[in-house]
Amino acid sequence: MQRTMLKSKLHRVHVTHSELDYEGSCAIDERLLVAANIKEYEQISIYNVTNGERFSTYAILATPDSGIISINGAAAHKASPKDIIIIASYAQYNEAELATFKPQLVYVDSNNRIQTQRNTIPTQAA
Repeated sequence: MQRTMLKSKLHRVHVTHSELDYEGSCAIDERLLVAANIKEYEQISIYNVTNGERFSTYAILATPDSGIISINGAAAHKASPKDIIIIASYAQYNEAELATFKPQLVYVDSNNRIQTQRNTIPTQAA
């Protein structure tokens, strides 16, 4: 059996640009892509914490250490600069792979600089 699991996430990054006339995609600071193990052109899901929009697109490179998170093309209607978003990627794993599976979770500050990285999400309390 194959299961689709959260492979990685960039948690609560801040949108820096929204470019309607740029070719559709999401430009992400290359350092963040590497930390989250997201490849250029990989499909990503974006969850806009600010306005509730959810959509998918693909990742493209932005300058390393720039902090850029740019929502481009038609998706620019779904996010604006200063919005807080979660960027997630998923992958298929078989049962044997799940024995050692751990997602790559990246947490940033308000300038999209990496603050911490983990591979577990704390259990939600009542």
